[in-house]
Formats: sequence, structure tokens, C-alpha cells
Amino acid sequence: MKRIFSLSVVVVLAFLSALPADACTSAIFTGKSTPDGRPLLWKHRDTGELNNRIEFFPSGNGRKYSFIGLVNSPVQDGEVWTGTNEVGFSIMNTASYNLQSEAADFEDQEGVVMYQALASCKTLKDFEKLLDKMKKPRGVEANFGVIDAEGGAAYYEVNNTEWRKIDVNDPKIAPEGFLVYTNHSYTGRKDEGMGYVRYNTANEIIHKGWIRGEEFTPQWIFNNLSRSYYNSLLGIDLNRNPELAPDGWFVDQDFIPRRSTSASIVVKGVKPGENPDLTIMWTILGYPPCGIAVPLFVAMGADQPEYMLKGSGKGNNCQMCDWALERRAKVFPLRRGNGKNYFNVAEAFRCMSLTEWREEWVVKNMEIMMESMYGQGSLNAAACQKFYQDFNPFLNQFPAE
Repeated sequence: MKRIFSLSVVVVLAFLSALPADACTSAIFTGKSTPDGRPLLWKHRDTGELNNRIEFFPSGNGRKYSFIGLVNSPVQDGEVWTGTNEVGFSIMNTASYNLQSEAADFEDQEGVVMYQALASCKTLKDFEKLLDKMKKPRGVEANFGVIDAEGGAAYYEVNNTEWRKIDVNDPKIAPEGFLVYTNHSYTGRKDEGMGYVRYNTANEIIHKGWIRGEEFTPQWIFNNLSRSYYNSLLGIDLNRNPELAPDGWFVDQDFIPRRSTSASIVVKGVKPGENPDLTIMWTILGYPPCGIAVPLFVAMGADQPEYMLKGSGKGNNCQMCDWALERRAKVFPLRRGNGKNYFNVAEAFRCMSLTEWREEWVVKNMEIMMESMYGQGSLNAAACQKFYQDFNPFLNQFPAE
């Protein structure tokens, strides 16, 4: 009887109005909450543009610093949706829907703000100065998550005319050293905005992990959040109880990974005093259950893995994203009527099994390499290039499976 009731609730949810396309899930973990004392910045991106890629932006042409960032494949320049720069400043955002007055104009300029921040900011203070000097109205209604190489970690709730800092290092705000944001702001209009179920889901998963003494790493985040089919409102976890999906199907509603998910990124920063070249941007392009996490470094410059860049895939898109989208099409194969609201759970799990052993290889070998580079205090570009070359055979098998 309990199973029938749960499924009934899900069917009702399927007929609710769709969430806005830009509806991301995110978290900041300070060094206080991680096993090695290095901060983590997570963004799980939901958007209407599923073709995403990585781009390297060199310094010059109005850019003080070089940086790498997640961009929409059709966009050439001027917008970034998560990124990190050569001095260890990293930024991401989630759209907020309770900060702006209802009559306010909104221009969706968050990508522009993050591009400008990566190009010009070294510290949280620099970002605050950037916000202050921006022409108003700013054209944003967002929560910006930021970490820097000096130990700074904060969210900024920003609208057209104001901004407020939520310091993740403040024990009164984040006593355990982490904070979750989705699509509402803490200082915004009460009980308005979006993403409350996803917020509760992510918060619950992280707190349970904290209580159990689990180590928060990029891979922990990907496996426990980006690829989680837990719904905190319904109290169901398809990862642990796949039998709740009759014939392998379930409604795509309020899970962290959704049909609108285009990427999931965890930036692992450095400790104060460490070389910011050692900042890693772990990047899954595409629907996370179908994609592979790849570590990227700004210090590699234009020599980023080719399959993460524009021009390596079909139609001049990104090859890694194309591969993930091909798999995603099997997870969301229905097109007629309300079919798009359902996903094939069994296929999602199959995709994760194809990803798991490859990602384990990536993590194991990257950890060995990073231990050496942390000891040396600098990035070994030759070792990184060899790492990417050694990974190529694993990728060459991937598209055919």
C-alpha cells in the first residue's frame, strides 16, 4: 500500500507546472569540512541549452587573468556559467526567483557577471568591488558562489540594485563548514522562489554524510548528489530501491539530475599559501549519470583535453558532451504527449555502470599525480598531458557501448 501511495504522489507531481529552465543546485564546502582542508565549489547546472563545452580564455583583450569556464556551445565570448582563473578565484551561480521586485526588469546577465569576475577578480573583495561598480540595473537575480585562494568562501545574493554576502566561513551561518543553494535566496521574499525540494534533498544527503563521517571530495559530490535519485519530499531513493520504478520507468520530478541538466562541476581550490595553479575544475559535461568527470587546470592554458572543447564533436560541438547526450537520449527516449516527463531508470543505472570504472581510474591516477604536485608546489604540465593521453583509450571505447 505504501508503494502505491508514493507512486500516486509522483503521478500528481508530473502534472505540476514545469520549473524554470535555469534551475541549478549548488553547494560550497570550506576546508573545515573536507579531508585535506581544501575548499570545494559545486554547481549542478540546469538550463535550456544542453550543448555545453569548456573554453580557455587567455589574459589580454580586456582580461586581466586567464581562466577556464563552462559555456554554451553556440556562444562565442562574454558569458561563463562556472569557472576558475589563474589566481584561484572561482565562481558559479544559481538563478534566484525571490530577490527581485515583481515589477523589476530582468535581463539574465549572470553569465556576463561571471565572465567579468573571472577576468578581473583575485579575491572575494575584488568581486564585491565589481558588484558595486556595475551599472544598475545589473540585470541579475542570482546567488553567486565564490571561493578564492586566500580561504574566502561565500554566496552573494544579488539583484538589480543590491547584494548581500552570506559567508560560509561564518560558524553562525555554516557551523559544519558547508552551505547549499538552489533557486531561492535566504534574504529574499519568504516562501517564494524555486528549488525547495532539491534544496532539502541536497542538504539532507550532505548532513547525513557529515554525521556518518564520510569524506567530502569531488567524487563524493558527483556520486551522492549529481547522480542521486533521492527525493526528500517523497522519502524515496531509486538508487537503493530501483523496484519503486515499475518496468524501469519513473517521473522526472525534483531529483537533482533532471532532463534539463547540462553539466555538473566541482572546483577544488587550494589552501591559503598554495600555488593556485593546483586548483582543479572537475567537470562532467552532459547529464551526470551518463558523463565522466574530467579534471581540468587553468595552468594547462589552451592545451585542455580536445574532447572537452568546441569543434571536437558533431556540428562543431563538444565531443564529450555529444557522447553524454547520446546516452541521455536513451534515458529520456519518450517524445509524445507527456512522455518527456518520464525517464528510464534502468538505462540511467546502466550508464552509471559504464562510467564508474572509468572514473575510478581517473580519480586513482589523478590522486597519485596531485600528491606529487602538492609536494612540489607547482603543476607538472607534462604529467598532466600524459594523464590525458593515457585516458584516451578508455574514451575511445565509450561511444560504442
